[in-house]
Amino acid sequence: MQPKRFVIVGATGQIGFVLVEDLVKKGHGVLALGRDQKKLKALEQMGAHTRVVDLTRDSLHEPFIDADAVFSFIPPNFTTGDYAAYQDTVGKAIEHGIRAANVKYAVNLSSVGAQFPSGLGPVNGLYRQEQRLNGIAGLNVVHLRPTYFMENLLWSVALIKQTGSNGSPIAKEIVMPMVETDDIGHRAAELFDGLNFNGQTAIEYVGPRDLTLVDATRAIGKAIGKPDLKYVQFSLEESRNNLLKMGASASVADAYVEMYQGINQGKLTNTQKIAPENRGKTTIEEFAKIFAKVYQK
Repeated sequence: MQPKRFVIVGATGQIGFVLVEDLVKKGHGVLALGRDQKKLKALEQMGAHTRVVDLTRDSLHEPFIDADAVFSFIPPNFTTGDYAAYQDTVGKAIEHGIRAANVKYAVNLSSVGAQFPSGLGPVNGLYRQEQRLNGIAGLNVVHLRPTYFMENLLWSVALIKQTGSNGSPIAKEIVMPMVETDDIGHRAAELFDGLNFNGQTAIEYVGPRDLTLVDATRAIGKAIGKPDLKYVQFSLEESRNNLLKMGASASVADAYVEMYQGINQGKLTNTQKIAPENRGKTTIEEFAKIFAKVYQK
C-alpha cells in the first residue's frame, strides 16, 4: 500500500500517541500536532514530524495542506472559564483548517451520546463538532464514538487511598461497555491506513463486555489487594465540589455534572449493533493490572 501523509491533532494524548506510533510503523508520513514540545519529542524519536500549535489561536490551514487525512480531536481543558466556548473555538479552528486545505478524509474522535445536542455537558461539544465536519462539502469523515474510558478510573487512585472505597456520581446499576484508550488508537490507525470510508459515518466503539462501576471496582480491588473494595455513588453536589477542589473551573465542573446526570438518565449508552472490529480487546481485568501499577506508585 502506498504510504500516505496524515496530520494528527492532539498527538501527545493517550489515543493520539498510539495512533501516531501505529501509523509510523506502517510506513506513513505523520505530522503530530501538540501543545508541549517536550511531549512531542518522543514522537519525533519514533519517526514523526512534529509541530507545536495552540488550537485556540493558531491557523491549521498550512499544517493540513497536502494531508491525505486529518485526525480531529478537541483536547480537554479543565481550567477554561467557558468550556463550551473553548470546545467551539478549537472545533472551528479544525473545521477551518480542513476546509481551507481541501482535506478529503478525516477521523473525528467523538463520543457515544454525541447524537444529543444538549443534556450531556462536554459530549454536546462533540455533537457540535460532528455537525461542523458534516457540513464540509467533499469531506469523507468517520466520527469515532467510544464509550466510557477505562482510564477514567485512574481518577480514583487518590480517593481509594484516602477513603478505602471507590466512587463517582454514576449510579451503580448503569451499564457501560468500558473501553481502553490504546484500543481506540489502534482502531483509528486502521481507519487511516485503509481510508476506505465515504460520506459521513458514526461508529460506536466499545470494550469487550458490558460493565457497571461496581464490576470495575471489584476488578480493581482484586488487582490492588483490596478484594472487598466498595463502590459508592456520590451526589452531584459532592462531585461538583470534588472537581473544584481538583482544580477544575466552575464551567468545567458544571459541564461534567450535567454529563453525569445524563449518564444516569441512560443517554450515554451505545445504540448500534457492534461489529467485531469496533470492539476493543483489553478486558477490565487486564486494565486493573495497569491501574495497580499506578496505585502502587
